[in-house]
Amino acid sequence: MDLVIEVEPGGGGTTAAVYRALRSAIADGRAPAGHRLPATRVLAADLGVSRGSVAGAYERLAAEGHLIAKVGAGTFVASGPASVRAARPVADPLRPRAGWTLTPLPASGSVPKPRYDFRTGIPDPSLFPFDTWRRLVGAELRLRANNPGTYGDPAGHPALRAAIARYLGYARSVRTTADDVVVTNGTQHALDLIARVMLRPGDVVAVEEPGYPPARRLFASLGVRVAGVPVDEEGLVVADLPAAARLVYVTPSHQFPLGRVMSLARRHELLDWARRRRAAIVEDDYDSEFRFSARPLEPLRTLDGSGRVLYVGTFSKCMLPALRTGFVLVPPGLRPALIAARQLSDGYGQTAVQAALARFIDDGELARHVRRARRAYADRHARIVAGLHEMPGVEVVPSAAGLHVTALLRPVSSSRAGSGSRARDPARIVAAARRAGVALDHLGDYVPPGVAVQPGLVLGFGAVDPAVIDEGLSQLARTL
Repeated sequence: MDLVIEVEPGGGGTTAAVYRALRSAIADGRAPAGHRLPATRVLAADLGVSRGSVAGAYERLAAEGHLIAKVGAGTFVASGPASVRAARPVADPLRPRAGWTLTPLPASGSVPKPRYDFRTGIPDPSLFPFDTWRRLVGAELRLRANNPGTYGDPAGHPALRAAIARYLGYARSVRTTADDVVVTNGTQHALDLIARVMLRPGDVVAVEEPGYPPARRLFASLGVRVAGVPVDEEGLVVADLPAAARLVYVTPSHQFPLGRVMSLARRHELLDWARRRRAAIVEDDYDSEFRFSARPLEPLRTLDGSGRVLYVGTFSKCMLPALRTGFVLVPPGLRPALIAARQLSDGYGQTAVQAALARFIDDGELARHVRRARRAYADRHARIVAGLHEMPGVEVVPSAAGLHVTALLRPVSSSRAGSGSRARDPARIVAAARRAGVALDHLGDYVPPGVAVQPGLVLGFGAVDPAVIDEGLSQLARTL
């Protein structure tokens, strides 16, 4: 790799100028410890100076302990105190626009994995067929047909769009075609594209409460007014939707985080509301691949007769989050605008990965993987539900799909005579559990600060080692 330095004139001639430039690059880390410097002939040609000037600078830096010359190998930046200096302070005058208060949340992989990992939203990578996936990606990279030297279709690789349409028709009873499909970098990207082309600052978006925090954060970041709507045993309470809402974001097949399924009557009620109010519905098909009992109800997209549902899905849970591949089914009137938004935001995605995913679906590998993973997750689901049922004061919310279980906390009797019962503080329970190595969430994590929610715990089972599930539940019971 070329070393780019600025040789500025000063006292001592060219050799001294090269010395100062190299010493500065070492001091501020641009030439890190162990880095191999260019040969004197190469650097001299790049800088337009004599080879003797570069050689003299190298010799002086080596004498001071900043460089190490190895016969036959080259010249390297030394490690240790002699080669490290404090970087110069850099001015930092830029700030976010007024009103922007969001900061990054910790990524699941940025913290040490807890012993009892009941965090939500994390699938088990050990279940994924990596050998098959590597073979398919390698084959696509070798194929000239994918035109790796050109830019792809912003709507997504045509073969993947067709494969997704076939898969949804077979596995979800969704009537669709490849023309409806726009490939995205996951659900969050799909929501961003939808919001860009449909919403203006000040518009109202309705979301479930408790619900999926990243969706709420995304809408709020665009200057949209986000209205939380309660969820009961049948799903989103349509009667509580704000009349001004232009878009409703729901997870009807497996409500996040409660895990309930929106009833058929409530689905029709929501569709009728959207038709009368001329609003749009974003249906997030959350974790529907991992269904452990009961036949799934027809999606809103299938029941919709007025063209007001955008159906969003992702392969992050059923495959791997690192693939960053999802999709949205777009009604015809929105399609050109949404594809243009995709093109403006990040172009078109990874062509070889999309082509490999199309093969993965059409060859039946996705269906085989989902069946294997579903069996593994069903066992974990059953063990966690059984363990929670044995804990006093805990009520498990029935769920038939997904990668997490929610348990409500009932009040407990106070130890003081005549004082009745008292509510338990799930935030304190979660904090105490994490100190004991048990990582989990509580329902308060899924509502905005200051919003009241029923006390409850949320346990994921995609990331936890099956060998320690029972041990982790015992530790949680002791914490409770």
